[in-house]
Amino acid sequence: MDTVSGSKPLDNMRWQQEPTTPESDKNRGMLTQEDFFALLTTELSHQDPTKPVENNEMISQMTAFSTTDGVTKLNDQFTNFAAAMSSSQALQASSLVGRSVLVEDNVFGMEAGQEVKGKLVTDKPASNVNIYVENVAGEIIQTVPVGSVKAGEFTFNWDGQNANGEPAPAGAYRFRVAGLVEGEASELQAMTYRKVDSVTLAGTGGSILLNLNGGNTMKLSDVVEVTQG
Repeated sequence: MDTVSGSKPLDNMRWQQEPTTPESDKNRGMLTQEDFFALLTTELSHQDPTKPVENNEMISQMTAFSTTDGVTKLNDQFTNFAAAMSSSQALQASSLVGRSVLVEDNVFGMEAGQEVKGKLVTDKPASNVNIYVENVAGEIIQTVPVGSVKAGEFTFNWDGQNANGEPAPAGAYRFRVAGLVEGEASELQAMTYRKVDSVTLAGTGGSILLNLNGGNTMKLSDVVEVTQG
């Protein structure tokens, strides 16, 4: 730090000169096209007059350098493209906060008495279909009768109450869907809609995670469907 002082009041003020930082050179340690031609000129000036460099050899060297330089620039472009894609995905993911997403999982967490929406999937018609709501101990706390369904996907709602009509306590639950398919007892696929509380950005090249209600997380790429609420 350079310090200036004197007898006058203004002379007693101290000033500090900020150290200058040399501008970083992004090409440091890498040969540029100018470096290549300088080396080539030096090579030609020191060659044996009795053994001149053949045209094919010079063309080969120039082609090799051009290829290497092109690959380097292409890698830089891909890096920039990946960063742009990550930013775009992050922006899309942030718009999901407060909305519900469909996940291929029948397990979910809920607050006391909260209504939960799900979807059952079957590739064949089924009859006597029932949706069983089970707690973590495997106890059935509510049964939602559905009846007969055709092949396809069907949404359903659980009002968050137990068999006695009382609000079920907060915690983890799961949907289990069972019915008769071609006369045989079968379990059907169940999926759940989960509300997105927040989004975690893992950076360039990383996964973007959705933080769902109930404390679970999932990758943005695993989202099957998005709804308003």
